[in-house]
Amino acid sequence: MSGIKDATRSPWKTAILAGMASYLDAAALVTSGIAIGGYYAGPLQLGAGTIASLLGLQTLAFAAGALFGGRLGDRFGRRKVFTLSLVLYAAGVLLLLVAGGPALLYAGVIATGLAIGADLPVSLALVNEEAPPGKKGTMVVFSGMLWLAGIVVVLGLSSFMGAQGILGGRILFAHLLVVAVVVVLLRLTLRESAEWAAARRAADARPTAVSETNEFSGVRDLFRAPTVYALLATGLYYATWNLGANTLGQFGTFLWTALANGEVAQFSQLTLLGLPIGFLAGLLFMRVVDRPARHAWFAAGTALIVIAWLLPALLGPSRFTLVAVMLISGLGNSFAGESIYKVWSQELFPTLLRATAQGVTMAFTRAVAGFAALGTPAFALGHTQLFFGLLLALMLVAALIGLVWVPHLPKAALSTQKPMAPVTPAPAIPRQPAA
Repeated sequence: MSGIKDATRSPWKTAILAGMASYLDAAALVTSGIAIGGYYAGPLQLGAGTIASLLGLQTLAFAAGALFGGRLGDRFGRRKVFTLSLVLYAAGVLLLLVAGGPALLYAGVIATGLAIGADLPVSLALVNEEAPPGKKGTMVVFSGMLWLAGIVVVLGLSSFMGAQGILGGRILFAHLLVVAVVVVLLRLTLRESAEWAAARRAADARPTAVSETNEFSGVRDLFRAPTVYALLATGLYYATWNLGANTLGQFGTFLWTALANGEVAQFSQLTLLGLPIGFLAGLLFMRVVDRPARHAWFAAGTALIVIAWLLPALLGPSRFTLVAVMLISGLGNSFAGESIYKVWSQELFPTLLRATAQGVTMAFTRAVAGFAALGTPAFALGHTQLFFGLLLALMLVAALIGLVWVPHLPKAALSTQKPMAPVTPAPAIPRQPAA
């Protein structure tokens, strides 16, 4: 009986411990912005250029980590990569915790960026592969709830701990270090993905076999049909949708103060107000993501996102339209956006390319967002109407990809993960008797 209980609990244990990559990702990015851009800036004499380069470098390091970490996870195993990446994460956070100048800060943001980039695609693949049939989407979406929890905890700490100056930043980084150490120790109790191990053995045993049912496993297989279409669809969807979400995340306060003459404290309070709504909506999506009704919920979420960005594009930026964008798109994102991208990325790619594909699309998306961020403030101020019109156009492109293109892509389980059919030997030709 205990064995049955353990087997039942194991997928959720994996979902929590592997899904903590999302928590640590969100918490690291928010903490770096608050600590480096706020608490550390004065005491360590960090100029605007230094702060921008530190935060930008962390984003680019994430892209590099996702690109290489995803491939390493497909080649050498989920468990090895997400264990080593979390050790690197803890080391990077420790550098940020004790930093007394820019040198250690640069080393810390590079280490944490590489680590969370490598961890995320591999951990998501493990969550999917260890989840029972009919619950795979549920457990992947659950990782998004942990991502939201990371933001809430950091914002809560920064709002209520009362520490100011460099001590405030050190407390926030200490929180990340403690969580990372606890998670890496608990992750040591997880087993390797059984699905990955079986696929790896099969690929290694038949390195030269050619069959339409043989699972794709090489990097070049990612760029030929049918996987290349899934790569393009998920990558373009995630990148176009993320430009809107990233604009709100990185520049929401800037838009609120510069274009709507709002106060920073007001925007922070409104941001916290929207988080419980997103959390409850995420719980609802967990209940439907593995059912046929998922497409209808995705369509509804997509419509909300488009409507949200339509308001400032038509009416111009104001306190009303910016609050509407934040709250309405936040609700829509619970049924679309990153949540559904993560689910698609598990379903559309074979086991030995799953983390690689996610690494490529995550790296592409973060790189696009990073380069776009360089010109966002000036573009928003100088061409405000065009700025919001362009973001609306990008949301429409994402909607078309998700509603029209993705549903017609074949799932990997239908085309590349079937067992190979046994080969029946040809009957022997009887030898004619000699004359």
